[in-house]
Amino acid sequence: MSAWLRLLVPVGLVWALLGGSAPAAAPNFLIIIADDMGYSDAGCYGSEIATPNLDALAADGVRFTQFYNTARCWPTRGALLTGYYPQQIHRDSMPGVDPRQFGGGGRRPRWAQVVAQRLQSRGYRTYHSGKWHLDGKPTEHGFDLSDEVSRGPGFFESKARRAQASSQADAESFYLTTATAQHAIDCLREHAAEHADRPFFHYLAFHAPHFPLHALPEDIARYQDRYLEGWDNLRTQRHARQLQMGITQAPLSELETEVGPPYAFPEQIALLGPGEVNRPLPWDDLNAVQQRFQATKMAIHAAMIDRMDREIGRVLEQLKAMQAMDNTFICFLSDNGASAEMMVRGDGHDPQAAPGSADTYLCLGPGFSSAANTPFRRHKTWVHEGGIATPFIVHWPQGFSARGELRLTPAHVIDLTPTVLDLAGADGGPVEGGPPLAGQSLKQTLQQDGPAVHETLWFYHEGNRGLRQGDWKIVMGNANRPFPWNSSDEAQGLTGPSAKWELYHLASDRSEQHNLATAEPQRLAAMIATWESMHAQFLRDAQQP
Repeated sequence: MSAWLRLLVPVGLVWALLGGSAPAAAPNFLIIIADDMGYSDAGCYGSEIATPNLDALAADGVRFTQFYNTARCWPTRGALLTGYYPQQIHRDSMPGVDPRQFGGGGRRPRWAQVVAQRLQSRGYRTYHSGKWHLDGKPTEHGFDLSDEVSRGPGFFESKARRAQASSQADAESFYLTTATAQHAIDCLREHAAEHADRPFFHYLAFHAPHFPLHALPEDIARYQDRYLEGWDNLRTQRHARQLQMGITQAPLSELETEVGPPYAFPEQIALLGPGEVNRPLPWDDLNAVQQRFQATKMAIHAAMIDRMDREIGRVLEQLKAMQAMDNTFICFLSDNGASAEMMVRGDGHDPQAAPGSADTYLCLGPGFSSAANTPFRRHKTWVHEGGIATPFIVHWPQGFSARGELRLTPAHVIDLTPTVLDLAGADGGPVEGGPPLAGQSLKQTLQQDGPAVHETLWFYHEGNRGLRQGDWKIVMGNANRPFPWNSSDEAQGLTGPSAKWELYHLASDRSEQHNLATAEPQRLAAMIATWESMHAQFLRDAQQP
């Protein structure tokens, strides 16, 4: 084991002491998650961004067209790694609880074990690279190795770290996406050298393309002028490719020009200068300065995804060198839809610095976020389709025969842990004292699109509510909210006077353009009752120690 990796790893569970063993030819697992990447941001989901490695995984595997996350980063990660809705395990708030104990700072019940913990008893070596955003430390929750050390507010070294660096070259050489991939490669190399007789589970969590929009200059250059046509044209182009691919048959949603960032930071937005726009206005209504500024931001967003795909390619090359590609279950998804958030954090924003460099702090904003989420409405934090729909690619040549196929069955990030446990031959039941896992194994669906995995899928985040049953969905959400979100309102279940339940038939209207609430009052009432019933159950689950 290399010296620097030893520093990252406290003494963990010892496989021999556990007495565990993996089944013959047990699969490896590589779970790759992006941060704030939109439904249409990969080439194989309609994008113009170069993602050849993701596209190759899709061509040799399957793509899900109706896969869901939780609309936000930390709830999705909690759900992915445990198999429960985040509200069940204190990782997102809900009406009727203290938001200070249920959310980003919430602590999971003891029965809400991370999947890595459950795999260790089956003889798996477990690795984590990148973003954590879960309670506790990875190495305290089932991971043998982790690089969860924070590097600062962006993708380059912070001002403080740059000042302390031994040389300017050392400071400028760091880029977070590359470093995350390199840690994953180092873990895999060590696994091949020291633990080749054991299967592995690797959770690779990139920070890209989350704000701040930071990218390498050579990556930005590839997209510098690509987006001067604007978000209107980009949405049309991506939608046309999606229709051709069969990714969606939904019409392109109308831009909601009155819906801006989910939280208001007017003073911070003013720091960004005259090119900033906080509404998805028609592109032709913008002046030349605004168009250039917005197009540059989208170029940086594209560059971040391009670079992430290149780094994924390096990780895949390491798997090939280990002759592990065929029996490694690889999946890729995003933690929420693209973000309309706009703010300045960290080291601040220098308007004189080159866009995308370490001294800038830019966010994509609602215009190009709408394009990233093509063909759907809204963004991260909302539970309309734009906030919760994610690309989901699965590649496992030894595990299923499907190649380049689509999976239309709705599924959810809660299904990842049950799927992994099923494929690993591990016990998929609850830990003693806990409720049954909310997710279901996707094993059969991977081989062939089949019957529904879930009768109902439930959504809630910061007052935004949703429920999907079959091809029907109810949804409620405010257009814009102050920041911070009013926690007393959330505890009481209030979502503001403008919020009303909407009803959509997703089979014909997945872009949520035709509200049928008035036309189908009985269906609406029944689905609202189901939402409330599941909410009540989650309150009971969350009270179990």
